[in-house]
Amino acid sequence: MAMNLRLTDDEADALRRRAEQEGRSMQEVARAAIGEYVSDRPARLRAAIDRVRTEDAELLARLAR
Repeated sequence: MAMNLRLTDDEADALRRRAEQEGRSMQEVARAAIGEYVSDRPARLRAAIDRVRTEDAELLARLAR
């Protein structure tokens, strides 16, 4: 599917710089960012953090002292 995406000058500059740094096209970088945004990775990360916080609560408390 084709679509038009309107970016501010600052957004376009930042995207261009990132693409140049990574040796990829602006489209590739934008698609990767969208893919990460819509993935369930953030939810899985939060679940993993919560699990560690719960399972290792005693160890974390001792390390915090």
